[in-house]
Amino acid sequence: MSAGVRTYLEIMRYGNCLMAGFAAVIGTLIAFNILASNAPSAYSPEKFPLFFSGLIFLAVFFIAGAGNTINDYFDIRIDSINRPERPIPSGRIKLKEALYFSYILFALGAILAFSINQICGFIALFNSLLLIFYAKTLKSTPFLGNLSIGYLTGSSFLFGASIFGFEGLKALFVLFLLAALAITAREIVKDIEDMEGDKLEGADTLPLRVGAKKASYLAVLIGFLAVFLSPLPYRMSVLGIRYLYLVLLADLGFLAAIYQILARNNPTKSSKMFKIAMFFALIAFIAGV
Repeated sequence: MSAGVRTYLEIMRYGNCLMAGFAAVIGTLIAFNILASNAPSAYSPEKFPLFFSGLIFLAVFFIAGAGNTINDYFDIRIDSINRPERPIPSGRIKLKEALYFSYILFALGAILAFSINQICGFIALFNSLLLIFYAKTLKSTPFLGNLSIGYLTGSSFLFGASIFGFEGLKALFVLFLLAALAITAREIVKDIEDMEGDKLEGADTLPLRVGAKKASYLAVLIGFLAVFLSPLPYRMSVLGIRYLYLVLLADLGFLAAIYQILARNNPTKSSKMFKIAMFFALIAFIAGV
């Protein structure tokens, strides 16, 4: 019996896909606002590319879902032990079905992206290949795996801005950088949190390679860099004064996360604080438009 729609949505982790698509549309909104401040006649409100924003959302939704699906495909052995309820180990989706489904999603996302413009298309293609490479190889590569997730998450903003070509990418680059730094720091902290389980599974993560203390120092350094650079969108006139006020809350959250990992040696609490801080950072991005 073939898998139902719910099962396919489950293997895609559709909630995460919705958030990624939403982040891309936020990127479109912010880029449009920045470009409109420089050329009001060319980017008047009625000229907002609503149709293309919908395509961007769907492209990101499909590609993120494809990445999650192929990740489950390569993680079948580990998930059979740790997450037997997942669609593949539970038998609700066959291994080959999951692989073909991910290819279909990658293809749909890339086609939609290329229908917008070539820059959107090339970002979609690059991210698709990186997601496959991550699931197969980079996931078990110390630091490069963390860096890949940081880039892929932050690139949602770039993807949304790419509707407007290179000008859009230039306008959103600083937001991409801040998001990528914050996500990379949290990914390292999550690896510290998961050290015991990863060791039993034979994983090769940064904390297992260099030790929890050295890995935490790197996470702290990257986290501090994100906090230090956080005023840049305001100083560069990318976002308004409301961003500056709200990003202070995000910065306090990042500092609390740094304190938990550095002084308290509590990666679980630190990871949660990073997540809360990133939520406030996203609100700050929206408010600053």
